[in-house]
Amino acid sequence: MDLPESSVPCADEGPAPHRLGPVDREELVRAMTQSLYSLGYRRAAAALEVESGVPLYPPEHDRLLLEVMAGRWDASAETVRSVAGVGDADRAVAEFLVWRGYYLELLGMHGDAGLRRAREVLRRRIAPLSVDRRCVHWLACAMVSGEGAVAPEAVVGWRIAVFLDLIEVLPPWFHVPSGRLEHLVESAVTKQVESCIYHNLPDEITLFEDHRCHEEHIPSQCAQILCGHSNEVWFVRFSNNGNYLASSSSDCTAIIWKVEKDDTLTKKHCLEGHQKPISFVAWSPNDRMLLTCGTGESLKLWNVDTGECNLKFRGSVDYIISSCAWFPNSEKIVCASSEPASSPNRIFTCDLEGQELEVWAGDRIPKVSDLAVTPDGRHLIFVSCYDIWIRELPKGREWRFREKQTISSVSLSGDGQSLVVNLTSQEIHLWKINESCTVPEKFKGHKQDKFVIRSCFGGSNSLFIASGSEDSQVYIWKRHVEMPIKVLHGHTMIVNCVSWNPARPHMLASASDDRTVRIWVARKMHSKYC
Repeated sequence: MDLPESSVPCADEGPAPHRLGPVDREELVRAMTQSLYSLGYRRAAAALEVESGVPLYPPEHDRLLLEVMAGRWDASAETVRSVAGVGDADRAVAEFLVWRGYYLELLGMHGDAGLRRAREVLRRRIAPLSVDRRCVHWLACAMVSGEGAVAPEAVVGWRIAVFLDLIEVLPPWFHVPSGRLEHLVESAVTKQVESCIYHNLPDEITLFEDHRCHEEHIPSQCAQILCGHSNEVWFVRFSNNGNYLASSSSDCTAIIWKVEKDDTLTKKHCLEGHQKPISFVAWSPNDRMLLTCGTGESLKLWNVDTGECNLKFRGSVDYIISSCAWFPNSEKIVCASSEPASSPNRIFTCDLEGQELEVWAGDRIPKVSDLAVTPDGRHLIFVSCYDIWIRELPKGREWRFREKQTISSVSLSGDGQSLVVNLTSQEIHLWKINESCTVPEKFKGHKQDKFVIRSCFGGSNSLFIASGSEDSQVYIWKRHVEMPIKVLHGHTMIVNCVSWNPARPHMLASASDDRTVRIWVARKMHSKYC
């Protein structure tokens, strides 16, 4: 293992350390030196040590390294005891590591002499230390089992490992942590990005100036108006690869739009065959298939390339599918259904031939209004009137979050770790998908009272939330910011649904009762109006 070396000894006496603002000068120089060594600029690092008079490592560091590598264990223990700023517990652990190193080397020696000396080290050096007694007992057992004994040919690598264990216990000033300066820079950049409410484009980060984005970085300019539907547009969703957009309407059709390289959209297929309005569509994870869910109708499966209907899902009973979602392998779907009043509600999975695989039914199954499956396939999430249910798959363990107002829809973040629900109380709540979450983040400002309004995560790393609204506008929030940071005007009637392009964070689509789908792009991007 290549250990960076200090090229100059520490001066006997030097100028007292002074601070550069809140930063200690010597600490900064040592972090810079360590970074130069790690980047391979060894001559530059050595020159910095010479010119600054600040060595990368203190004398105790180099002394301990030489003592451990030479197997001078008494001297190593004495150096450990001399290091300043070490608490009693950590000092005991450091001494234990020194004597454990020696002890296991002795066990690896051939003959009774090694065992006698190991027994003496265990009794006189290790046993008196105030450390976890289980560690001491393990070493005692190793004398019989030979477990952990260090063979003579492995001594050099073992001693390096002992030294590396020691520097983990000793104070940070003793050995500058690897990548410390890079970590500080990354933390500073991350903090600036997190505090930037308009950050959306990952390639906009530079070290040469403080990070600050403008509102032009988020979708705010209407680049295109899609007028392919003859009635209200209820749902819109980009494909997972961002190359397509699907819209569905109360005109009983769905349209697949192609996203071109210049960010314009062209009609690829108009999917006809439903006799009733299409309230929901769902892309398969591989984007080769599209499910359409008609109000009070059977579910249809479409081939994205050809625009043909491959299958109509019909069950053994006359149920009405209210929502559906795909599993990650694109070979199985899950549906929620509301059956006739005489039959219970159902949640069921089926394959692409329409064969039911699993069914959950009974009095405890609520009437589901929306559902989703996390991208890793480990959790099924469904919402009923006031409840958000999370079922762990395949174990079946489940938990729920309860809202005080009616839930109309649910949407997942790209990583599947968070969800948002729209409430009729004119709020959107964000929940973490874990049992320990007790209080959601809240977002306000849009209008929702009577109708189903759908929101979505979007932007770089799902940092934003967008939603439609009953006041004909599109609202955008930054996560952790309660009020909207941008309101998009243009639609003339209720905006029912929005979708953020997962591959092009500068693009957002909105569907409205005004029979149009609007495509919004960041103002920094080239746009083209239809």
